[in-house]
Amino acid sequence: MIKALLKAFVATASLASTSLVFDSKGRADDWGCEVILCLSNPGGATQYAECRPPVEKLWRELAKGHSFPSCSGVGFQASRPRYEPYYCDAGYRLTTRYGDRGQEASCVSTTPQTVASSECYSHGGNAGFSSSWHWNGGGRQCQRYVTIRPHVRSQPHYIDVTIDGVGRQRVWY
Repeated sequence: MIKALLKAFVATASLASTSLVFDSKGRADDWGCEVILCLSNPGGATQYAECRPPVEKLWRELAKGHSFPSCSGVGFQASRPRYEPYYCDAGYRLTTRYGDRGQEASCVSTTPQTVASSECYSHGGNAGFSSSWHWNGGGRQCQRYVTIRPHVRSQPHYIDVTIDGVGRQRVWY
């Protein structure tokens, strides 16, 4: 199984100009080494069928609070498992606040957006939205920071993994 996986990884890695070096101490038959090899794949940790069982076992173990497996001969670091259930579209940032229903998440635009003119006229020009008039292309536009609902991740848990110093990779599960 590992030989086929290694062959597939080497083919993918050479296409992506990525390298992962195992020294003579590394054992590719260890579960930890399988996991690291699979996480190193530029196409994704479960792109190959051979990677699904060891990676799915990793997710189960991390979900139970167990630590990341080890693999001798490979330099890697893994963060503690983290949880981030929400995300925003480009141009928005995730914010949280405490409201009547407890902690609430929302996405707020990073730049003011053009909104209906009525938002600048209502209630003395503010309407509680911090709207204001801006000149744009010779005309006035009502603008404010827009708030929208965040998206919910299907895989809200993640770890950050660095393998042999080849940059950090965030892996969601």
